[in-house]
Amino acid sequence: MAPSVERSFTAASTIEEAMAARRQGAAVLAGGTWMMRDPRRGVDLPEAVVALHRIPALSKVEIEPDHVVIGAAVTHAVLGRALHGAAGFEGLVAAAENAANPGIRRVATVGGNLCALDFAAADLAPALLVCEAAVELETFEGPKLLGISDFLKDRHTLLAEAIVTRIHLRRDLVASAHIRLPLRKAGDYPVAIVSLGVDKDKRCRIAVGSVEPVARRWTALEQAMRPGPASALDPERTAELALEHNDFQGRDGKEAEGWYRRQVLPPLVKRGVAALLKTGGLA
Repeated sequence: MAPSVERSFTAASTIEEAMAARRQGAAVLAGGTWMMRDPRRGVDLPEAVVALHRIPALSKVEIEPDHVVIGAAVTHAVLGRALHGAAGFEGLVAAAENAANPGIRRVATVGGNLCALDFAAADLAPALLVCEAAVELETFEGPKLLGISDFLKDRHTLLAEAIVTRIHLRRDLVASAHIRLPLRKAGDYPVAIVSLGVDKDKRCRIAVGSVEPVARRWTALEQAMRPGPASALDPERTAELALEHNDFQGRDGKEAEGWYRRQVLPPLVKRGVAALLKTGGLA
């Protein structure tokens, strides 16, 4: 029998309290559902944990005419309600409202979804990539702001000391969509995710999640589409371009093999463009 481990739990009321716990070696309780499965993956649970849900500023969604600020402790359910009907955020709302299942959406947070290391199937990551979000971190040296692409690439290093506190979004999208292909058996974790958005300059942004270990922008497809105006978007033609410019290395997993994840991307793009055209923002 494994020796018992005395574990500690801290519910911080301020960022300062949370950072003090971090200095003493506590891990942030982010992505709790994923964390509780660590033993199955051969990873030990942390001996000390600090939770952020009691910090009022981190549970707010601030909506301004030109930007939105989302606290890291905002749940998927709250995020979906807060941005429902906000032009340009259709994709982010769909990501929040369709991730996992209703029970998880009521407790899973934005910060947890982004900070669950090695969890490739996070719905919010590609949606926030399309929004070109900035991630605010609290570090031992003070606040720091990073583009979400850089944050996702360097999470293992950054989160060794920092805490994600807020997500900053510009309101420069006129329409967006979020398409996911769930597993046939489990339903919660998608095989592949495609998020799309069109900005005020009529340029299309596309991001993919769950296909590779880390979500990323599909720049090859974006560049292939750039010569044409967003008003000329065509689902069939975009799917053809997606097939031609599919530069992803699909990850193998128990639920799906890498080749299949790559294969489903063009039809998901087709569905995504069709959803974009229905938003009304491109009219």
